Amino acid sequence: MPAGVRVLRDRYVDSVELLAITRTMREADGIDFATALMGTPANLEALREQGFTGDAPAAGPNDLVLAARATDAGQAEHALDEAERALSPGASARNAPVEREPRCLQAVLDGPGDPNVAIVSVAGGYAPLEAHKALSAGLHVLLFSDNVSVDDEIVLKDHAASVGRLAMGPGAGTASIGGCGLGFANAVSAGRIGVVAAAGTGAQEVMSLLDRWGAGVSHVIGVGGRDLSRQVAGRGAQPAMRALAGDPGTDVIVLVSKPPSPDVAREVVAAGGATPVIAALIGLAPGTPVPGAAAVATTLEAAAAHAVRRCGGSPPSDWSEWRSRVALSLVDLDPARRTVRGLFSGGTLCYEAQTLLRGWLGDVWSNAPLDERHRVPAPAGAHVCLDLGEEEYTKGRPHPMIDAEARLGLLAEAGEDDGVAVVLLDVVLGYGGHDDPASVLAPACAAIARPEGPRVVVYVLGTDKDPQGLVRQRRAFEQAGCLVAPTAARAALAAAGIAGRRPQIVVTDLA
Repeated sequence: MPAGVRVLRDRYVDSVELLAITRTMREADGIDFATALMGTPANLEALREQGFTGDAPAAGPNDLVLAARATDAGQAEHALDEAERALSPGASARNAPVEREPRCLQAVLDGPGDPNVAIVSVAGGYAPLEAHKALSAGLHVLLFSDNVSVDDEIVLKDHAASVGRLAMGPGAGTASIGGCGLGFANAVSAGRIGVVAAAGTGAQEVMSLLDRWGAGVSHVIGVGGRDLSRQVAGRGAQPAMRALAGDPGTDVIVLVSKPPSPDVAREVVAAGGATPVIAALIGLAPGTPVPGAAAVATTLEAAAAHAVRRCGGSPPSDWSEWRSRVALSLVDLDPARRTVRGLFSGGTLCYEAQTLLRGWLGDVWSNAPLDERHRVPAPAGAHVCLDLGEEEYTKGRPHPMIDAEARLGLLAEAGEDDGVAVVLLDVVLGYGGHDDPASVLAPACAAIARPEGPRVVVYVLGTDKDPQGLVRQRRAFEQAGCLVAPTAARAALAAAGIAGRRPQIVVTDLA
């Protein structure tokens, strides 16, 4: 297909704007593929892997590269024109006094205001240096970038400890400090429950449930997915726990992680001091002790419920209406349909779904599996849950939380598979995400949620204060014929109940 590439020299654009520009190009007519990226060696290699070999640009890390492939050359050029227009200021901005954007950290520090947090979102090879510079300047750091080595992470967090600052990340996609959301975060009410999370969408699910159940949130501190490993040893989580334990506005702390090193978990919980800690360790074997924790939960829903009760609230406990809806969905479901196909934008939600499905249905295969024996490709007739935010699906294109179209092909494929009983889908709302994911995904769900097709179970993660509107998003999927679940865990249980023809599964006590 015809393709076009443009290089805008010395035009640095941050990752959030890059994603917005990419979306603008992909919405143009006839576009098969489009991306906006900085000209780092890794990004240029990814562009070549997408087939732009003859058009591979000579670009440097500070150059903006726009690339598009379309049905014809005119459509590709139109998409590139649209991208440049999206970058260009309007007439009023052109007539306004020119204010140069700061090109480095020091320029920001020399300017007005008194910043205390730096968000670092650059290519992984450059990220540690920028984070160290911010720490040396006395700033806390949210390191959004991934592809940072474990060794670099350890050195960075040791540096943070030496200067009394928090190093959140790498790969810390979510934080909310004093009500200010950083990265992918949800709009939540203020409350007295703090969250320390080595899992981005895990943090979002907990903070959203706390808000929906009337408890609210004090602060959410993301520490990066490797922090509770034996290697990193809680270097980010321990100071985060101490910070929340010393906060007079925090009465309970929820610790969110995939199964950690037991020794590290014990030390991290102990860092909470006298503040009750709810340990939400997704995938931990039930009954595994976590010394010092006030409660241990193996699902995000259960952790949020424990925390709400600790603060005197009453989380939902009657799931009978949800069971009735799941039971009704089994009417006329083809007996040959027996498998689950999960298509996730949230890595933690994908992992949690696997743990719940495995308990009821047996082995589940994934690109981010519970164990390496069940890494895709899966055998015929297997249950599959895919984390579409992993590198193999995001290389050269935005994260599926931002690019709602990223799942359309896989949705259609699942709908055409005669063995699939249920398609399981998460939709993550909040700052930084797609502004109306239902407008893209609900029609695709409606196309496969026909009487003779698989059932579609959707979980919408968010709050009624999120810019996309939780009620509006849920309603769109309901009108598309989907089963819209109350929590991520109940969505996974519904998938197990439908595939196994046992709707009573959805009322399982997860505490």
